[in-house]
Amino acid sequence: MAIFLILAFGLSGQSGKEAALVRVDTTPGHELNSFDPDEALGSSIDVLSHKDIDEVYTPHIIQESLSAGWGPITYRNNSELRMAAWHWNENGSWSDQEHKSGYFTGSSELGEPIRYILEYALPHRGFSTSGDAPVQGPNLIYWKSNPYLTSRFTGESDSLHPQWVVMDLKTERPVNAVRIGWAEPYARAYQVQYWIGKNALDFDAGPQGEWKTFQAGEVSRGSGGAVTLKLAAEPVSARFLRVWMTESSNTCDLHASGDIRNCVGYAIESIHAGTVDDNGGFVDAAKNASGKDQPTYCSSSIDPWHSAADVNAGGRGQHTGFDLFFTSGLTNNLPALIPVTLLYGTPDDAAAQVAYLEKRGYPIRGIEMGEEPDGKHALPEDYGALYMQWAAAIHKVDPTLKLGGPIFEGVNEDIRVWPDAQGRTSWMGRFVAYLKAHGRLGDLAFVSFEHYPFEPCDITWKTLYTEPHLMKHILEVWRADGVPKEVPLMVTENHLAAALTGPMSTIFAALWLADNIGSFFEGGGAAFYHSPIQPQPVENSCLGWATWSNFVSDRDYNISGYTSLYFAAHLINLEWVQHRSGVHHMFPSAIGIKDSEGNELVTSYAVLRPDGNWSLMLVNRDETSPHLVRVAFQDSKSKRNAYFSAPVTLVTFGSEQYVWHNDGSNSHADPDGPPIGGTRPGGSEATYTLPKASVTVLRGRVKAVEPPA
Repeated sequence: MAIFLILAFGLSGQSGKEAALVRVDTTPGHELNSFDPDEALGSSIDVLSHKDIDEVYTPHIIQESLSAGWGPITYRNNSELRMAAWHWNENGSWSDQEHKSGYFTGSSELGEPIRYILEYALPHRGFSTSGDAPVQGPNLIYWKSNPYLTSRFTGESDSLHPQWVVMDLKTERPVNAVRIGWAEPYARAYQVQYWIGKNALDFDAGPQGEWKTFQAGEVSRGSGGAVTLKLAAEPVSARFLRVWMTESSNTCDLHASGDIRNCVGYAIESIHAGTVDDNGGFVDAAKNASGKDQPTYCSSSIDPWHSAADVNAGGRGQHTGFDLFFTSGLTNNLPALIPVTLLYGTPDDAAAQVAYLEKRGYPIRGIEMGEEPDGKHALPEDYGALYMQWAAAIHKVDPTLKLGGPIFEGVNEDIRVWPDAQGRTSWMGRFVAYLKAHGRLGDLAFVSFEHYPFEPCDITWKTLYTEPHLMKHILEVWRADGVPKEVPLMVTENHLAAALTGPMSTIFAALWLADNIGSFFEGGGAAFYHSPIQPQPVENSCLGWATWSNFVSDRDYNISGYTSLYFAAHLINLEWVQHRSGVHHMFPSAIGIKDSEGNELVTSYAVLRPDGNWSLMLVNRDETSPHLVRVAFQDSKSKRNAYFSAPVTLVTFGSEQYVWHNDGSNSHADPDGPPIGGTRPGGSEATYTLPKASVTVLRGRVKAVEPPA
């Protein structure tokens, strides 16, 4: 397919009396950002089934995937979202080798190339649920906290890393007693608390309220076993209860006592909340609850202990083996951003993974540490403690390797958690402060996060107007939280929403992506990875049938068409910027075309390319009308204006080249691109038409005009 069609007519230069002026500020010192597309504009690969891996990693699909124009790639680790252990290499050793159980470390020794990576259920997750549904495994109720968050590994008092379990009764119920079935190791010191307010577990919007310890809810000499505690004389009405543990018995669980990890932390088999009746009997507050009304539990961490029997060998819970990933061509011969498992892994395993990749000679841009700790309700100090241990282990293998995180879920505002002793609630702020207090801020080479800005079922055309603000705002939030200005900010997973939605395949998505990327770099972002790179079939969603992908395919990866995201990627990667050329410099630009409500109808993003061309990406978000523009390059210090000199390359893609037809499993685009374009005159009076609902790139040399005497 040609990148664009040559226009024979329709967008020629016109008299500029009614044209709006695009002002590009070229004043020295006003540069907004600089970036190299081969480092800064990429895509991603995520979890796939065994069959999908075999289909995706074929020459034809690799070629099609790369044809969207993206440069580098980031490898996503879905296993931690699903509360699972991740065996990047099936060859390795168990801490209890005889029983093939315990803590697994993949082998760094080179052997047969790795094609598939499997997930393993975590038996010690017990009743824990959070975010994505956990990988199913043995029906156990035993929960145990992560041993790497104990003083044996952190070097700090356990009271600085309290472990906790929150019980959600789903609705407010009368409570003045709790029944806890402790296992080994149990808590010697703990508090039982209830939540006053709402959103106790909503770290995205921020919990609204406070934890209050029951009148008799503080235990300082716990002895384990099954205990029933009367917490208050009279019941309180509560939905959320928390067991806050600060001192462990350090007694060993049922596994081998020779491994200290089996003997630290906290373990619970069951928690029930209720009341004590007149006869002293315990009445479960949720005894009549069923289905969705049954209590659920969220925990601070999970012990990564598991066994060979816990393997999840089927379904989508697989990942691409690193050897297949790096040798397939999907990396575009560029260094890739690679994850290590952190929440449910071990530092030795992460270090072994890095050693293996470097022995193979695979180019690594950096390492993302874990995956979405905010979605798993990990507190920032706990993530920080793990981060430092993993960083130390990895840097023993390669001291120069760049590490980063925390890989937040897609949020538009600061992530807020329960206040610490100083009253601080910002997750990022506390994480940065923790590293800084321990002299380890240097281990944070970049900050990465996901960007899923919209609620999937609430998207309207006007939602499009909000994207530049949302993107720039969240970049400002991370800086305000204390991320040093020299630490790059990176979006490593990105789409309209965290769930499939119809607009992902309409022209809306193309305009959104252009604004998404343009505003990211205007806001000071360093690297941007769109998701995903491979084809996917269409599926039903709340706003129509769509696909996440650049392509429309069937379940056997036979590509039948392209989406608006594909053509937008072409304009961004092949017209606006130039890969394999070097650093681009971004400057401010503005137009000022607004609707009656004050919404910017046209946005502009200007870069000076290494080839000496100025390149403007103009997004006409007006779905009903074209707009005519002129372009001026203005230097406020020299008082010089400059203009495009002929010829000017113009390439556009919009609602006239692409229409999505929502037709169930037969949904498709017709027309289905491609962009159209040609060359245009330059000069101060040259005008350019931006078709309705379109993305247009203007590119050419600029000739300065002397200021008047």
